[in-house]
Amino acid sequence: MATATKTAEKKTPAKKTQQFKYIKNGVCAPKGFHATGIHAGFKHRSKKRDLALIFSEVPCSAAGVYTTNKVQGSAIIVTKEHLKGGKAQAVIVNSGNANTCAANGLEIAMQTCKLTGDALGITAEDVLVCSTGVIGKPLSIGPFEAGIPKAAKVVLTGDKKAKDYGSDAACEAIRTTDTFNKEVAVSFKIGEKTCHIGGIAKGSGMINPQMATMLGFITTDVAIDSNLLRECLKEDINHSFNQISIDGDTSTNDTVVILANGKAGNKRITSENAEFDIFAKALNLVTVNLAKKLARDGEGATKLIECRVSGAPKDDIAMTISKTVIQSDLVKTAIFGSDANWGRVLCAVGYSPGTFNVDNVDVVLRSKAGDLSVCKGSKDIDFDEVKAKKILGEEHITILVNLHDGMAEAEAYGCDLTYGYVKINGMYRT
Repeated sequence: MATATKTAEKKTPAKKTQQFKYIKNGVCAPKGFHATGIHAGFKHRSKKRDLALIFSEVPCSAAGVYTTNKVQGSAIIVTKEHLKGGKAQAVIVNSGNANTCAANGLEIAMQTCKLTGDALGITAEDVLVCSTGVIGKPLSIGPFEAGIPKAAKVVLTGDKKAKDYGSDAACEAIRTTDTFNKEVAVSFKIGEKTCHIGGIAKGSGMINPQMATMLGFITTDVAIDSNLLRECLKEDINHSFNQISIDGDTSTNDTVVILANGKAGNKRITSENAEFDIFAKALNLVTVNLAKKLARDGEGATKLIECRVSGAPKDDIAMTISKTVIQSDLVKTAIFGSDANWGRVLCAVGYSPGTFNVDNVDVVLRSKAGDLSVCKGSKDIDFDEVKAKKILGEEHITILVNLHDGMAEAEAYGCDLTYGYVKINGMYRT
């Protein structure tokens, strides 16, 4: 009997745990994707890169989500139209001019797609277009006419040694007031196939997403139906980009798009099965990573603030409370000053929409300097102010809020409010 049992065990290998690994190369990490960033002339006062192009060697399943601001950039109108069929092959992006409320905006956006399609040998309808920068400023087709052929040459040759080739170059080209590039990629397995998801994003101010918060571009070599891709992205956004707030302003140009070209060779995902769950997890790792980077790079910010709410009665309540806390100007300024003023946290919890118990709330402050309980059962407790100052002096601060009123939990991401924010936005156009 013992021998038979051992033999049976050998025939049933242990189930492998899915491994997600962070890797390099951002949107160029998935097979068959190429990217570039060049200077085309949208940023007149500098020679910084201001035109990005992301290209797939083959057509992709594609999906997008957009700002809910009633005033929307012309690029969003065109991109929405091109994504109706759930397909795309390239994304062209300019920074320095938002192409919003411009008299010739729609015409420029359509011409841009035509120029890009012609340069790449694909149709204009397979091109998605995005713009970011100053609102209400006229936009010329000239920089597109000059820059697109150069950008197309880089991605078509796929020369990784070229000066302007790569995810880094594209990421730099989409930046406005950002102080650093935001990019990430992960590898994982679906069946026996190694798959990849990569992403880049920009955003530093005018960030309070009612969809996203900025511009975000995600690529993957997973084979997946476009309708599932759309649903996965929409759901994911609620728990990643929609949980960021820098200053409470929702931009006119917020867009996140994802392209999936299937080059990993996995069996195509056509339903919400185990493979779909793996893909969704990988996507969330990418979007949350980007979301935290965006929050840390808030205009003038010195600290990333993360609020984790637990013990809430419902998921939507946990999400709302966590975001309300990181949106509070009083909480943001307290963190800037390294002041453990937990009453401001409880105040923000209290004016959050929804029905929940506020009589038994615990608040803990956390950073790499340690953890410190500052409020227990919605009441003050003795705590070490010196230790609190040390904890809040770090760059990444986590505020833990436990309502003891259910099992739901959520996270939100923001930054401190500093003198620098006013300085940057007081002279944005000058």
